[in-house]
Amino acid sequence: MSGTQAWGFTDDRGAQLGAARVPRRVVAYVRAGAALYDLGVIPVAVYGSGHDGDAYDPAKAGVLEAVGVPYLGPGRALDEAVLRELRPDVVVDVTYDGKSPYALDAALVERLGVPLVALSVGNELDLPAVLDRFAALAAGLRIDGREGVGAEATEPGAADPAAPVPVPVVVGSDAVGPEIVTPVTVSPATGPGQGAALAEFEAAEAALREAAARSGLGVLALSGAGPEQVHLARPHAWPELAWLAGLGVRLLDPGPGPGANWLTTDWVRAAALRPDLVLFDNREHATPPYALPGGVRLAPWNPETPPSPAAYARFFRDLAEALAP
Repeated sequence: MSGTQAWGFTDDRGAQLGAARVPRRVVAYVRAGAALYDLGVIPVAVYGSGHDGDAYDPAKAGVLEAVGVPYLGPGRALDEAVLRELRPDVVVDVTYDGKSPYALDAALVERLGVPLVALSVGNELDLPAVLDRFAALAAGLRIDGREGVGAEATEPGAADPAAPVPVPVVVGSDAVGPEIVTPVTVSPATGPGQGAALAEFEAAEAALREAAARSGLGVLALSGAGPEQVHLARPHAWPELAWLAGLGVRLLDPGPGPGANWLTTDWVRAAALRPDLVLFDNREHATPPYALPGGVRLAPWNPETPPSPAAYARFFRDLAEALAP
């Protein structure tokens, strides 16, 4: 950051970014935007990926839809004029390869003349490092002392539309059957003080570690692609799944075959792994599990959980419940 720049940040592509003032108006990929909201930074709008449609995917949105953050549709179909009208100071995306933003065309942001931050969610970082990177960005966007980003200055005494709104979050759904666990209900941590969120994250880790040690259940993470096809997650290719393994969760590896993150196969091969618990992709583009043996427990998994301590604490708590006898 030069002497004339009030804000600087090096993203996970190695791009050294700067601005003459701290960015106030943030447009973000929905996963990044949901994490930033948890960390006290409110986007003015978010966009989806090529998997997403014209409306929010509830699994990926966190509380963004509930608090009124506009959704712009898939990032690679964004209308440049619409984006210009939002007057973003910075655009925040994720990257899986450390080279390119995942959900939109970098050239679009270049034409706007604003910084594009891409933070890694790939397996080159472990989960705490991923969380630390989002926390560092959020802290940098709050260094002017304002918790919310996205609103213009308000008149004295007027309500600040950027002030974080504490909205209860219900993760998952009520029990659908004897094999579906009822999840916990928590509220997101917002604002600069993340001590409570970090404490809850650590407590959720401890609860999951204890549940994993007691259960010994074999856990298979997958994404359904219809009755004939399923994508089986390779645990060490995903920061959160690798972290679960480190906490003692017995994750099943699908074995040799093509694909770095997923092994694409049929449901017969998934059943042959004899999982006790299946973590199924609950994003809207994925399909429900097919043809699993009777008695297999099911629990939802969002492969794009917002990278914040609050979001992962909720996931860990839900998984601990799913593993319970």
